[in-house]
Amino acid sequence: MIYVDADACPVKAEAETVATRHKCRIAFVSNGGLRPSPNPLVEMVYVDSGPDVADMWIADRCTTGDVVVTNDIPLAAKCIEAGARVVRPNGEALTQANIGQQLATRDLMTDLRAADPFRQGGGRPFSKADRSRFLDGLDRALRFAAQDKPQG
Repeated sequence: MIYVDADACPVKAEAETVATRHKCRIAFVSNGGLRPSPNPLVEMVYVDSGPDVADMWIADRCTTGDVVVTNDIPLAAKCIEAGARVVRPNGEALTQANIGQQLATRDLMTDLRAADPFRQGGGRPFSKADRSRFLDGLDRALRFAAQDKPQG
C-alpha cells in the first residue's frame, strides 16, 4: 500500500503512475479538494480539516511493507517507526539512519525563523529532475517494501 500525504504533494500523478505499474493500492489522504481518480487502485481519503489530521490518519495505518510519500518530517518519523518506507516528493528516501538529522534540521530552521521574522526560506523550485528522482525513488521503495513485508 502507498499512502500519499496529498494536500501539498506535487507528484500525485507520478505516484499514481508508479502504483499502477506495480499493481499496488494507493491512498491519497487530504482535507478535500482533490478530484477522484477513475483508477480502481486509487482510494481518495478525505479527512476532517485541522492540523495534522491527514498525518495522524496515515501514521495510524501504515506498517511494514507500506510506502509513505510525504515532505512532513514528523510524519515521516512516525511512519519509519511503524516500519514503513518513506519517500519525499524529490525522491529522497527517509530512513532510520537519516530521520534524526532531518528532525534536528527542521527544528533548527523553525527556531531560526521564529527568531528572525525576515528569514522566511522558500527553497528552490520543484524541478523536472526532482520528478524524475521521485519516480525512481518510489519505484525503489516499493521493491524494498515488498521484501520487508512479512511472508505468510
